[in-house]
Amino acid sequence: MTPAELERICVAAAQAGAQVLRELLEKPREIALKGRIDLVTDADRASEERILALLRQRVPGAAVLAEESGESGRGELRFIVDPLDGTTNYAHGLPLFSCTVAAEVSGEPVAGCTVDPMRAETFRGHRGGGAFVGARRLSVSNATALDQAVVCTGFPYGHRERLPEMIAAFGRFTELARGTRRLGSAALDLAYVASGRLDVFWEQGLKPWDVAAGIVLVREAGGLVTRFDGSVLDLRDGEILAATPTLHDRARSILLEARSGR
Repeated sequence: MTPAELERICVAAAQAGAQVLRELLEKPREIALKGRIDLVTDADRASEERILALLRQRVPGAAVLAEESGESGRGELRFIVDPLDGTTNYAHGLPLFSCTVAAEVSGEPVAGCTVDPMRAETFRGHRGGGAFVGARRLSVSNATALDQAVVCTGFPYGHRERLPEMIAAFGRFTELARGTRRLGSAALDLAYVASGRLDVFWEQGLKPWDVAAGIVLVREAGGLVTRFDGSVLDLRDGEILAATPTLHDRARSILLEARSGR
């Protein structure tokens, strides 16, 4: 399949999952814990079931990595699924969450879609084909300095031993940037970097399903996506820095200073 064909499948799957999230939002919630504070709801599971059913229909036998049900199948082509990114927001009635589906080939994300069910926005893209929200082509912002930038991060459920480093970085960005934000959905954060609404996003402790689609969107919108030190991103590592080309080096230096304790 071509990247464009894979994008269309990702869009259909993410929109199907997002529809479930909208249908269940105002209904009573079934909430369970996957960790000390990491939640899972009946909506996560129902959305994932709808997505996986569509993938089985469209791409029988394709490998899948999904947040709630794990890995299935083998092959160079794999779909990566987060049925509800921002579960804590969703469970508390905060309207900032998303459904996101990506396709990777030989370990490299080549297509993806993130849907914001509350704003009815579908962010989509594929390698070499650009990134879009609806019919509008996305481009990262033209901010040239941090005092022109709105930056965003998240604090992971695990890795509490890294809190001093994360808080140090947050404080330094808050000092230097126009604004700092913590929205609660990494997939949306990356879509917002791609669309120019945010200028920098960084986080640790993420999973492949949190970022796979967003990586495609940011790259196709002209942004850079790396590890904190600027090295090549590894989906399994959980560390990501996404920024405009003009701000990437400055953001990287701040993150490395925070890591070293300076």
